[in-house]
Amino acid sequence: MKVASLRDGTRDGRLLVVSTDLRRATPVPGVGTLLTALERWSESAPVMQSLYGELNAGRAREAFDLDPSLLTAPLPRAPQWLDGSVFHSHGDLMDKVFGIPPIEGKREIPLMYQGASDDFLGPQDDMPLPSEADGIDFEAEVGVIVDFVPMATAASQALSHAKLLVLLNDASLRILAGREIKTGFGFLQSKPSTSFAAVAVTPDEIGDAWRAGRIHLPVRVAWNGREFGHPDAGRMGFGFHELIAHAARTRNLHAGTIIGSGTISNEEYRTVGSACIAERRGIETVDQGKAATPYMKFGDTVRIEMLDGKGRTIFGAIEQRMVAAKRP
Repeated sequence: MKVASLRDGTRDGRLLVVSTDLRRATPVPGVGTLLTALERWSESAPVMQSLYGELNAGRAREAFDLDPSLLTAPLPRAPQWLDGSVFHSHGDLMDKVFGIPPIEGKREIPLMYQGASDDFLGPQDDMPLPSEADGIDFEAEVGVIVDFVPMATAASQALSHAKLLVLLNDASLRILAGREIKTGFGFLQSKPSTSFAAVAVTPDEIGDAWRAGRIHLPVRVAWNGREFGHPDAGRMGFGFHELIAHAARTRNLHAGTIIGSGTISNEEYRTVGSACIAERRGIETVDQGKAATPYMKFGDTVRIEMLDGKGRTIFGAIEQRMVAAKRP
């Protein structure tokens, strides 16, 4: 099943069920928003699944042609946005470049921070930012959206709470991040609004590529129309079951909480490319003694997409332009 949210002037948008090929959509009577659906998943999911079948068979009475530019993020705002950093090849490279001692136990305990969740962007929204001098970078990631997860849920039980999968761009402002890392208080100004691909999908839509709490498919990243990387998202050092359990160790996770994987990365980054500019610059620093690739400029675009084994888009593409924010 694939779902999206239509921009309708409200903060949470209007819930849609979307066809497998992302060409048609239909509203969900009596549910209203995706957050409401997640809060009542046992009741809402059968209704949405039935609509999904009707839509794909061409029988949905209220179906219409879908324009991705009219969509918000699947959840325009969420109770929590928790982002991991679980691709060890990326973390190890960054430690080496910046001369940072490895974090003790990072192979046993996931790294995770809490980001802003009140202002997500849609798949074709411009990303407004204050200054090019802040070091604008994209970060292609995958994530899960959960229903209510009780505190202390074990990893062995956690995947039952992963109701939807998402593809996202967790953009970073790298120059600002350098100072914030040194403070020990985590990211704030260096993390602008995260953007999401058009649809969220139930795990069964991924088929055999969804296993061990991971999506075993490459993410495809293009910068200004040129391929930048296609690393495999299945190389996570921790699966999403472990990330959910980690996040819920000392707190409940309310329905609609989103948990991200962190920047997708593979050990073969010199051949498969990268999912963020910082990793490319890190490789250049190691190989050549200094970084040569600049960060993004206003007007630059990024495209992030994931295809299934038959070459069909799963989530739709994030197609985004960096622009100067309007001053109040």
